[in-house]
Amino acid sequence: MMAERGSFAASFNRFRAMTIKEFIQMTRDRLTLGMMVMLPIMQLLLFGFAINTTPHHLPTAMMMSESTDTSRAIIAALENTDFFDITETVTRPADMDRLLESGKVLFVVEIPPNFERDMRRGLSPALLVAADATDPVASSSALGALSGIISTSVAGLRHVRIEAATDPPYQIIQHRRYNPAGKSTLNIIPGLLGTILTMTLVVFTALAVTRETERGTMENLLAMPITPLEIMLGKITPYVLIGLMQALLIITFGLFIFRVPVLGDPWSLVGLTLLFVITNLSIGYTFSTIAANQLQAVQMSVMYFMPSILLSGFMFPFDGMPKWAQYLGECLPLTHYLRIVRAIMLKGADITLLGYDSLVLGAIAVIAIIIAVTRFHTTLD
Repeated sequence: MMAERGSFAASFNRFRAMTIKEFIQMTRDRLTLGMMVMLPIMQLLLFGFAINTTPHHLPTAMMMSESTDTSRAIIAALENTDFFDITETVTRPADMDRLLESGKVLFVVEIPPNFERDMRRGLSPALLVAADATDPVASSSALGALSGIISTSVAGLRHVRIEAATDPPYQIIQHRRYNPAGKSTLNIIPGLLGTILTMTLVVFTALAVTRETERGTMENLLAMPITPLEIMLGKITPYVLIGLMQALLIITFGLFIFRVPVLGDPWSLVGLTLLFVITNLSIGYTFSTIAANQLQAVQMSVMYFMPSILLSGFMFPFDGMPKWAQYLGECLPLTHYLRIVRAIMLKGADITLLGYDSLVLGAIAVIAIIIAVTRFHTTLD
């Protein structure tokens, strides 16, 4: 009996010593410890404050050929709600199409000529609402509230009498563009293209330099007649080809299995996808120069990937987030690439209509490349 107690006490002491040793080792790895604390805090803040499945303050354009009491009442009613923000006023259908294709607005409310006169005469004129339905979640709730908003605004006019038992003296025609059936696959598949590229390429390249350092082969590479920049470019180039191959596979599967079209210029899609791939590779390479081991490299990739997937508009409507979350989202390459790939594949847009997102994505790529090269030289020194 005494021997068993002594054996148990010795085993417990060894267990306690191992636990203390692991806690000490954990506290020495401050980067890993910090990520353990920051990851749940980041999840709580993003899901609690930034994520909203019922978006408000959606950018809206008005298309009017005349200014009347009715049109002004409708505009005032839309602006007084939380769903719509009037950001543009146009007079030509071509301008309306350009705003929707470029993604500057999600809705265009068209008040046709003689709308007020025809309504007074009881001719039941039609009010056209064109909606960007590439994201059904973002548009459905606003479209559902639109009829009640306009009905309330028109009912307050003196020259319009609406009785409870009769239909309103107008019609609302909703045109869900680019996704009339409201299929979620048309929104998800292009989004998966950018999300998968972000997840895989950042992790792959984050491990590239870290793996060489852990194995002790980086010194062998530096001893060879090759410059650090050539090492970096040589390591990135294979992953560029891998990224383009992944993009081709996803687009092919989306086209033939999920029936997701590619309506726009394919060369614009290829060129901007290449730019997006290079941006992610540069970010991953920067992580590899900061991390001391492969575990830290993977942890930093996860910390980068989580806000990218939550704040880019992939899982939740971008316009439903508060302004501070949108500002953070604008700094992420995935946000701009999702707008680009959805506009090209679903709306038939080309690079000329995507100037803002293309320029911002290019600027992020340049900044990421500069940081990656600077960090790589610093690490070698």
